[in-house]
Amino acid sequence: MDMERLVAVMRRLALEAGDAIMAIYDAPDFEVRAKSDASPVTAADEAADALISAGLRAAFPDLTLITEEQAASHELTAQTFLIVDPLDGTKEFVQRRGDFTVNIAYVENGVPLRGVVYAPAKGRLFYTLADGRAVEETGPFAKDAPGALTPIRVSRPDNTALMVVASKSHRDRATDDYIARYAVRDMTSAGSSLKFCLVATGEADLYPRLGRTMEWDTAAGDAVLRGAGGHVVRFDDHSPLAYGKSGWDNPFFIAYAPGVALK
Repeated sequence: MDMERLVAVMRRLALEAGDAIMAIYDAPDFEVRAKSDASPVTAADEAADALISAGLRAAFPDLTLITEEQAASHELTAQTFLIVDPLDGTKEFVQRRGDFTVNIAYVENGVPLRGVVYAPAKGRLFYTLADGRAVEETGPFAKDAPGALTPIRVSRPDNTALMVVASKSHRDRATDDYIARYAVRDMTSAGSSLKFCLVATGEADLYPRLGRTMEWDTAAGDAVLRGAGGHVVRFDDHSPLAYGKSGWDNPFFIAYAPGVALK
């Protein structure tokens, strides 16, 4: 795989999808429908999915492509694949809270090696470079060439004063009970895959998720966090979170900066 080309294509498509999403987000109104699993979907999800899918298939016709909006028609047989959530945080989008992201990742042998996370309403763009290191790019974002890049790195956590990030839309008692096991300095909430990126930049030390997620929800953020020196592990046995699972469901997981004494 030509990683330079892969990263350039993923970055460009994420930005183009962000433009399509924001055109709908900024409109006076938009339709919200329910999918078969009762989760919401909008024209923005579908527009971004169509744009990214067409771009990735044109650029990498030999790679398996999995997207949230098309996953029901795919049974994974390849060990190497692209996985996309064209609009992660649809609930945040519908409520116009801004914490939604475009996510594109490249997975090889169960590991998300490269990824891009773009939060168009917040103007934040995170991705892995060709060598796997994670960066945040500052805008304005040109489609054909990166702007100023800042290498990002996880924090050096203080286990007597941890910074925790948790879901904005999916907080529950089990999550709060788990967080209560730690000595927490402060907490913040964020939507979508931005939580991974906050750990990657050192803005948080720990992100536990005791709720249902799918591989397309996590792969890109996982790649960015890995590129920043962080880890994502299963909640039950602390083994690395793997990708390419039947049905695409993730187990509960913990994303964290090395040095956090996991409970």
